[in-house]
Amino acid sequence: MRRYLLIAGLVGATGVAAGAFGAHALQASVSPERIAIWDTAAQYHLIHAAAILALALGSQTGDSRWRLPMMGFTLGVLLFSFSLYALVLTDITRLAMITPVGGLRLMLGWLMVAIKALKPAKD
Repeated sequence: MRRYLLIAGLVGATGVAAGAFGAHALQASVSPERIAIWDTAAQYHLIHAAAILALALGSQTGDSRWRLPMMGFTLGVLLFSFSLYALVLTDITRLAMITPVGGLRLMLGWLMVAIKALKPAKD
């Protein structure tokens, strides 16, 4: 599970960087609507970095039931947040077609957390 601690750190660091970039570098170059899209992406990015971290820390005891939700959150952030970042930076509206797939992965990750919480821990 050390791998997921690494992933949580990288997702968290890139989330902070994306938030800072949106708050400082993008303000003068894109519309307020695009800034709002960027902010949504950064918010979901950071929330799910914290979720990956929490599950990775909980898995340190050898409890492997959190692996699938962590994978779901990681893939969800990549598809959801990064498709929105790319949309804002490139103005290629087709990229928005990827975003709902990422959002679905995030929702499935949370549902997996709920389902896995009902099952006893496996070591």
